[in-house]
Amino acid sequence: MSRTEKLASSIANILGNKLIDQTIHLNELTVVLESQDLLDITKILRDHPDLAFDMLVDLCGVDYSTYTNTDFAGKARGNRRFAVVYHLLSTKHNYRLRVRSFLNDDELPMIDSVIDIWPSANWFEREAFDLYGIVFVNHPDLRRILTDYGFIGNPFRKDFPLSGHVEMRYDPDQKRVIYQPITIESREITPYIIREEHYGD
Repeated sequence: MSRTEKLASSIANILGNKLIDQTIHLNELTVVLESQDLLDITKILRDHPDLAFDMLVDLCGVDYSTYTNTDFAGKARGNRRFAVVYHLLSTKHNYRLRVRSFLNDDELPMIDSVIDIWPSANWFEREAFDLYGIVFVNHPDLRRILTDYGFIGNPFRKDFPLSGHVEMRYDPDQKRVIYQPITIESREITPYIIREEHYGD
């Protein structure tokens, strides 16, 4: 039994029926949790001596709205659009773990903040809020971190237009940056390819 399989067995025993799903792929363990159980379970993942996931390495949002692989995450995903993914490290045991939690409301995706468990979540949660519109409940300072304060929309959502909604430029007459409707014409560019006769024979 590999170290990853031992970790999977240990997590299954510790979490019991709170564990929705777990998979090992490329020797990496991913577990799926319900969003309402996240705070209780992440405390266990951090505090249980056999696990000791003391470091949050990364946190990101995911938009599955156009994802067509129905086998992915099995029944755990259902038709839910958004998920938050946590990458954890146990410096004591040298274990790595990916935790995925699907959010129940596609219109207003919400999940508890894990700042009190791992303070490094602060800016990661702000980034997911800014780019995906995921609300982290009880975050102490949930505001945009990468886009302007007046920015409208969430640019990493699959339905956000590639060209955006507005463009900004410096206006020398007003001596300031201004926003204006997009002037770029949307078009599809197909490269012209010339191949020699019998190319690749």
